[in-house]
Amino acid sequence: MQRIIVAVDGFSSCGKSTIAKQLAQHANYTYIDTGAMYRAVGLWARRHGYIVNGIVDEDSVKENIKDLKLHFERLADGSQHIFIDKEDVEHIIRSLSASNDASLVSTLPFVRQRMVAMQQQMGADKGIVMDGRDIGTVVFPHAELKLFVTASPEVRAKRRYQELISKGEQTNYQNVLQAIEERDYRDTHRKESPLVQAPDAILIDNSDMTREQQNMKVLELFNQALLLTEQENRQE
Repeated sequence: MQRIIVAVDGFSSCGKSTIAKQLAQHANYTYIDTGAMYRAVGLWARRHGYIVNGIVDEDSVKENIKDLKLHFERLADGSQHIFIDKEDVEHIIRSLSASNDASLVSTLPFVRQRMVAMQQQMGADKGIVMDGRDIGTVVFPHAELKLFVTASPEVRAKRRYQELISKGEQTNYQNVLQAIEERDYRDTHRKESPLVQAPDAILIDNSDMTREQQNMKVLELFNQALLLTEQENRQE
């Protein structure tokens, strides 16, 4: 059966991971959460003292990132977790502070180059759904299906705030909104692989969409991409 690469890009807290996970499950594809990879890099950098008071020791990160080992494992319950070496850090990296650390290290060219190389290796055999911010533009510019997901900052902040509160974190809506707006600015203005919509990516603004409407739309686009790819391969 034909297998393709699905690239899901977009802003923070817009539901990229939900879309990618559900599509991967539907298609029996491998899901790759690149955001988790950058969060893991941020956690690793902070633990080693390379991030202090919001300042990154770029020389230390550059010198040592070659030794950082990341991998994903699927657990018995079907969930997929990211590991640093043998440590499961899936829950640790989901905090607001981890998100901020990820934003700091993800602007560094050598970090992105290292992660992109790892991501391309993961998708070498296709049959993957990968979400992030530069998948359709840098990691897999020839992906058969590219989605660009967005929602208003206020909607995204509300969703993120409710998620953090449900996990028992102490925060407030304004802090979350500010963090999202700052993250948007850094993501779209960094020199290395800035967040932009690929020319051939399909825009999905889910500000006013239900999850069911979103899922139906994505499945429709996926099936269309599969059919088109099969037709193109038969013509070759």
